[in-house]
Amino acid sequence: MEKMTHPVAASKAELPPASITIGIDVSKDHLDAARHPAGDTVRVANTRKGQTALLRWIGDIKAVARVVFEPTGPYHRILEERLAAVGIPLVKVNPRQARRFAEATGKLAKTDRVDALMLARYGALLDPVARPVRTDIQNRLAELVAARRSLMRDRTATLNRLKTLTIGLLQRHARHRLRQIEAQVTSLDAATDALVAEDAHLSRRRDVLASIPGLGTVTAHALLADMPELGMMEEGQAASLAGLAPITRQSGTWRGRSFIQGGRAIVRQALYMPAIVAMRFNPDLKRVYDRLIAKGKHAKIAITAIMRKLVVLANALLHKDRLWTPKAA
Repeated sequence: MEKMTHPVAASKAELPPASITIGIDVSKDHLDAARHPAGDTVRVANTRKGQTALLRWIGDIKAVARVVFEPTGPYHRILEERLAAVGIPLVKVNPRQARRFAEATGKLAKTDRVDALMLARYGALLDPVARPVRTDIQNRLAELVAARRSLMRDRTATLNRLKTLTIGLLQRHARHRLRQIEAQVTSLDAATDALVAEDAHLSRRRDVLASIPGLGTVTAHALLADMPELGMMEEGQAASLAGLAPITRQSGTWRGRSFIQGGRAIVRQALYMPAIVAMRFNPDLKRVYDRLIAKGKHAKIAITAIMRKLVVLANALLHKDRLWTPKAA
């Protein structure tokens, strides 16, 4: 374990409870951690032994307001579980937001140690909301959903390739691959249904989402996997997290077009086709779509608005734990 200490005027003993923010830069092999406001840093191996050493370095967990890190696929998962198990509030930061914060504060250098210090400062100054850690069953659901998504991309690529093939052998191979994919998708869907059925709470959340016209079981599973925070946020937060909140550009008398940016692209992809279906068969959302088109809005803008309505509706229904019912005419 490598320690780098930077003394400050105030000792840790003088700090009020839960006033410390830890920033952690996560990589495959190492964890670089920094403590704010003290400024001391440490590097440990990204192993269970290294994580134990990190917990010793952190010390009194009651003094820790939050630990801030960027999600790094499988590399942060075990660390996340270890920290959550001892009751430390965790904040996962979008890498783009973290980098913009670093640029805004003039921290242009990029090393693991600098990133850890930047994440600690980001958490201390902006006070981001800590989110519950995914359970083991949520992690398994996310793996199954990601596997299905990969197969569907493979299916689209194979279908497109089949249209251009002229050699019989290659055509047979492509058709065989398509049959393989269909069988694997069926198997994954069955495994996903069985997994969700193991957890009554997760099963209920799936049923609530699937009750919304336009959102089938497949989309419900995708939302549960890719946006587990649904039902625990404000309306605007849900739209922002999905990257569906309109960003307005205005200066003086000039007003530019609003647009969407950032957020979870994977959620927007999951909602696109359901939005197309919803604007035809969900009477509430059909009225919204028709009203926007009547105002001269482009179809893509109207569809984006429907996607936003869907994620806000999903968040509200999950928060209230009730199935969708149509509004009175």
